[in-house]
Amino acid sequence: MHRKALVALPVFNEERHVIEVLTEVRKYAEAILVVDDGSSDRTPELLKEVSGIEVLTHPENRGYGAALKSAFDYAVAHQAEYDVLVTIDCDGQHEPTLLPNLVRQMRERPADDPIDMLSGSRYLKQFDGASIPPEDRRQINVAVTKRINEQLGFELTDAFCGLKAYRVEALAKFNVTDLGYAMPLQLWVQAAAEGMKIVEFPVPLVYLEEERSFGGSLDDAIKRKAYYDEVLDREMQAAGLTCCASECCNDRTDSYCD
Repeated sequence: MHRKALVALPVFNEERHVIEVLTEVRKYAEAILVVDDGSSDRTPELLKEVSGIEVLTHPENRGYGAALKSAFDYAVAHQAEYDVLVTIDCDGQHEPTLLPNLVRQMRERPADDPIDMLSGSRYLKQFDGASIPPEDRRQINVAVTKRINEQLGFELTDAFCGLKAYRVEALAKFNVTDLGYAMPLQLWVQAAAEGMKIVEFPVPLVYLEEERSFGGSLDDAIKRKAYYDEVLDREMQAAGLTCCASECCNDRTDSYCD
């Protein structure tokens, strides 16, 4: 049986965008999963109006990472049906027109050299009309991406883009425990520990709602950066990576390797 690519959208209180985004995604997706992470606005009612999609609902808001984890678990449980999982945010910042190309790149790889994660980057290429990112978010992204590259051996340009394609068989190797916005950092460490093949692709830089909240103390940029470092430290230790070269990272005193 021909397996499909599953496009998953984590959704929380997206009544402003959900119908428009899903209308576009349906033009390019083979199958769609929406994970409603406990929305308290009209999102649940609007989702009922959209045909041809699967909806998973969290009774309460659990976090961005929790919604992605549910998508991962669903894809793995149905891997007889799906070979690729694509995640795309529902805030209108990602272009659904990119979906067929992502799936094609995943499927065209040789069987003995597959891509495990095809990760979007808003900084790999300059597009006309690109947004200017909020300064604190850009600074944190640069710092965290730099640390990941130096300590894990990647050559990333964007550690936080939500538009990604995964080989479904690789998803079972991830152990997602951070249910918030730091969840992608767990994936980078675990991907490095598993020796996964990571490839970036360029996507336009679009910010439609710069005032969006991370929630609680994470709205403070300093606290958010400290939390991201804490998650990376914890993940590296859990993966059995130990301090080995203090000169590797200019803005920290520790670096990790096998």
